[in-house]
Amino acid sequence: MAAARLPSNDLPRVAEALEMIAPRWSVWVLMTLASQPGPLRYTKIKEHLPWLGDGQLHPRLRALSDAGLVERTAQTRLHVTYGLTARGRELMPSLTALAGWGDAHLEKNLVLNRVTGKAEPERIPAAQNAEDTLAVIGHRHATVLLWTLKVRGTTTMAALSAEAMADHSPSAIYSPIRRLIDDGIVSVSRDDVASLQLTAPGQALAPIYRALSAWATARPVPDAETHPVWGAPRIPAAARSGQWAAHQARKSSQAVAVRQPLAPAPVTAWRPGELFSAATSGPSR
Repeated sequence: MAAARLPSNDLPRVAEALEMIAPRWSVWVLMTLASQPGPLRYTKIKEHLPWLGDGQLHPRLRALSDAGLVERTAQTRLHVTYGLTARGRELMPSLTALAGWGDAHLEKNLVLNRVTGKAEPERIPAAQNAEDTLAVIGHRHATVLLWTLKVRGTTTMAALSAEAMADHSPSAIYSPIRRLIDDGIVSVSRDDVASLQLTAPGQALAPIYRALSAWATARPVPDAETHPVWGAPRIPAAARSGQWAAHQARKSSQAVAVRQPLAPAPVTAWRPGELFSAATSGPSR
C-alpha cells in the first residue's frame, strides 16, 4: 500500500483499525458491552444478543480480547466476565461516527408508522448502521483508495492505481473501485478521459476517518478536527437513495425483523442507551 506518498502517515493504522472491527458482530459486541455499567458474564451477553449462537459469539469475544478491546476476567473457573478495556472505550467515538454515516446515507426500507399511518424510513439500531457502514468501507483497498481520492480531488483510474495500489497490477483496482462506485461514494465522469472523485457521501466519511485516526494514533479526539486529509469542513449529507453493497452482501443471511417504535425519533449520535432503536429479536439486516 503506497501510504507513504500521501500527506498523512496514519493511513496504515486506520486501515488496520478498520480491519480489526470489520468482522461481523464485532460492533454489536462492543456496543453491547459499552451500554452496560460494568463487565458482563457470557450468559448476560447472550441475553443482549440472543440471535448469536455460541459458535458466533465465542470467536468474536476471543478476537476482540486478542485485539485488546475487550478484557476477559476469570473470577473463578466458572465465573468469567467480559468488559471493555480503556482502548475499547476510546473506540466509541469512531463507532458513533460509523453509525451516524450509516443512518444518513445507507438505504432504508419504508415501514408504516402506526401513529401517523405514513410510510417512513425504518429505524436501524446504531450497531447495525455501524456494521453496514463497515461493509461499505471496510473491504480491502477501500480506505487507501478513498484516502487518495480525498487528497487528489479528481483523478484518472491509471493515476489512482499508480498512487494508491503501486504494489499491485493495474487491473487490481477495478474490483474495489467498482464496488465503491456502486455504493455511491465514488463517482466517475466520462468526458475526454474517465475521471474519478468522491461523491458527497464519500466526502461525508470525514468524521469516521478523523475519529479512527485519533484513536489509532492515540491522540485526543478534538485534535482530529485538524487532520491533514480529512480535517476540512464536513459536506452536508446527501439524500438517502440508491442501492448499497452491504445490502447485497447480506442478502443470503437470515433477516430478523425489528419491531418499530410507536413514535419515530431520528438518531443523530449513538449513546449507550440507544444501542437498540426498539425492542429487538435480532439485527435488521
